[in-house]
Amino acid sequence: MRIAVLSDIHSNLPALEAMLAAIGEVDAVWHLGDVVGYGPHPDEVVDRLREMGAVGVRGNHDAAVLGGLEVEWFNPEARRAIEWTERRIGPSTRAWLEALPDQLVLDEMTLVHGSARSPIEEYVTSGTSARASFELLATPYLLHGHTHVPVAWREDGDRIEALGPSHGSELPLDERRLLLNPGSVGQPRDGDPRASALVLDTEARLALWLRARYPVASVQAAIRSAGLPRPLADRLAWGQ
Repeated sequence: MRIAVLSDIHSNLPALEAMLAAIGEVDAVWHLGDVVGYGPHPDEVVDRLREMGAVGVRGNHDAAVLGGLEVEWFNPEARRAIEWTERRIGPSTRAWLEALPDQLVLDEMTLVHGSARSPIEEYVTSGTSARASFELLATPYLLHGHTHVPVAWREDGDRIEALGPSHGSELPLDERRLLLNPGSVGQPRDGDPRASALVLDTEARLALWLRARYPVASVQAAIRSAGLPRPLADRLAWGQ
């Protein structure tokens, strides 16, 4: 089975379409939340995911748009984008977001946005936070996003090692437990502006990271035209 794993699309339809084209034919699409927020295409992104039968979980921006998190926790640009998205989305998008769980277990994979310890809000950015997720993980593998940076955390005996995947990097799905972060489709923050995602091949027992170029300038223009904060457009050019 070949599965596309997408996270942090953030209402960026051109990035989503470019990533799907780069991935090619798959048997399933899983998403790890933050489908909306920041970008100018919330309804369009949800429609595309619905059309593909994508399944997944809720992120902190998705929850905030629905009133499930206090917007005061977000920085000013993110807060303005959340408020804009809340006004902009249609009833079907709202219903789709409301139906998303905080956590989902699919076969040997647990899906969350943040971490096993705090499915919506915690960033896994250190060995300490990775270890906390491993201690709570009931499946061999955790798929998570939130940081906008592609990374894998591997448990090897008492050691936890961080692996920094690049385009085309492969990692075996073996007996060692893994936390797998595909990076962000719609707003990468690792210095690479290309959309980032992960493909799982359950037969070959491999995780594969991929990057895809998309028309950044057109998304920047749409962000500005929508009246969203200009820094949200500017940062797309350098992947920060």
